[in-house]
Amino acid sequence: MDFINKLFLKKYDQDVHDQFVRFGKGIYENRAAIKLNKSSDIKVSSTFEYSKDFVLLICELTERVNFSGILISRTQIPELGDAKIKSGGYEYNINREISTSELKKIVEKTKYSLLNIKGNGIEFKCKQKLPKPGKSVNSKIDYKFCVLTADVKYWPVIRKEFFPDIPENVKRAGIKHTIEIKNIVIPGGINDYEHLRLMSKKAGKIIRHLEIDKQETKKEVDFEV
Repeated sequence: MDFINKLFLKKYDQDVHDQFVRFGKGIYENRAAIKLNKSSDIKVSSTFEYSKDFVLLICELTERVNFSGILISRTQIPELGDAKIKSGGYEYNINREISTSELKKIVEKTKYSLLNIKGNGIEFKCKQKLPKPGKSVNSKIDYKFCVLTADVKYWPVIRKEFFPDIPENVKRAGIKHTIEIKNIVIPGGINDYEHLRLMSKKAGKIIRHLEIDKQETKKEVDFEV
């Protein structure tokens, strides 16, 4: 289940929390945007927020893949070798063939997984640099940050992961979100600024805008994560 659907179900975990670390108070338009085109195959394209969710999904669809790209983690992952030390974490540049069971274990340790992957009936492409967290309503949505092309046989799993609130027989769908951070909940007893930044919770609401075969709807939920 992707982090947005966890948010609406109030199933908060570390992955959901990590999505909000970068944001301060304010209104962020056109976030976590994702598009679906379903014909002879499945094509799903999205903004950067879904990059890790895509990789974890692929780990459920096939047994072995070739992958390359960038993994970003708060802590060291020894099995990946040397890392570049970045602000608040470690960056690994990877290129290898691997079983998806191994890949899943690695990716679950990361904060961001910016990978290109090829597997059985699956091709996934992802940009290798995170965008800056701007607030502008006029910001262009980069639907091509992540692009998954998959055999239509994978549609039931893809729908369950990313589109549980749209009809099974849909041909096209587009979803985007408005995130409003109203308050930052700061934990006590922490003096280190970086640790404090990572541990602080964000409280507010998220509005889900859906366009399903040209029909528009929306729903919203409050959160503290």
